[in-house]
Amino acid sequence: MQRKQNFSEMIFQFDQKLSNVKIDLPDPYKIINPYSGRNKKQVLQMVQIFYQKYFNDTNKRHLILGSSPARRRSAITGVPFEDASNLQKETGISIANFHVNSAASNFLNRVIDEYGGRHKFYHDFYLNFVCPVGICKTSSKDNQVNCNYYENKQVEEMVTPLIISALKTQISFGIDTSVCYCIGSGQNYQELSKINKKWCFFQKIVPLEHPRFITQYHPKDKEKYLHKYLNALMYRY
Repeated sequence: MQRKQNFSEMIFQFDQKLSNVKIDLPDPYKIINPYSGRNKKQVLQMVQIFYQKYFNDTNKRHLILGSSPARRRSAITGVPFEDASNLQKETGISIANFHVNSAASNFLNRVIDEYGGRHKFYHDFYLNFVCPVGICKTSSKDNQVNCNYYENKQVEEMVTPLIISALKTQISFGIDTSVCYCIGSGQNYQELSKINKKWCFFQKIVPLEHPRFITQYHPKDKEKYLHKYLNALMYRY
């Protein structure tokens, strides 16, 4: 009888398949795909080591979804929301031009620590994005700027088939669909709610403010938002 794949193996297969994603977005937009970029080999090694460490089981987990990977963070590392320097320590793999860390990652690190540490947190949750590949655009000054999948209607329509397919695949890993947590309580939550209304992926979606919003606009209220995260994640719906 064939052995059932564990969670980490299914994530790794999913990420490998993402390396084949090629979407020709209209100018000035383009896809950033860490699984097919110049560091593909190191990224996939890092992904495999990381997920084997924390997801080497068949536990059911809740899904936590951001909007799309940031250009100089998850769109390089391939591991959603994980701090780059922490990944290097955990996996022993170094990739040039990593963004060392970010305020958003530091906030989520605190959430994870307060929840009970990485093993406990990742035993219960799986982090990813509504759109699993990054999107950027070239500005008038010829700089690369982060974008979200919903910022341009044509771009959103072009990536929607990938979004739906990716959500279906990830739910099949063994996701508890009673509740999904949405990082980004504004438009990401609105767009994910529209998707869910049509496809009925989750019984409930709980919005949480984006860590960047918290650290940039409400730094004095970080403790309040930390407790909001913890209360939401620890509540059994």
